[in-house]
Amino acid sequence: MDINQALPAFAALSQHTRLDVLRLLIKAGTDGLRAGEIGDRLGVRQNTMSANLSVLLAAGLVKNEREGRAIRYVADFDGIRGLLAFLMEDCCGGNPALCQPVLDDITC
Repeated sequence: MDINQALPAFAALSQHTRLDVLRLLIKAGTDGLRAGEIGDRLGVRQNTMSANLSVLLAAGLVKNEREGRAIRYVADFDGIRGLLAFLMEDCCGGNPALCQPVLDDITC
């Protein structure tokens, strides 16, 4: 990922609801959640949720798949991994031992 891809992702995550959505979808794993379920769990109206999901989709942080009349959203783990790699690219001046605590904290 380069800075031109990272900036829209950071902009998308700078809004509270979108950050909550991404964290919820990460927890949901590869099954993801339908748009309506996301809105219900977070207490967000459908039209507002739709707009927020569109921003996350454009930023490459989520993917979607149509299921009849519903749309299922899943975290785009490749996109998230790319964003994390962008942040950590020059971590700790090339001393991987200094980065290890951060990596340990985010490892499943």
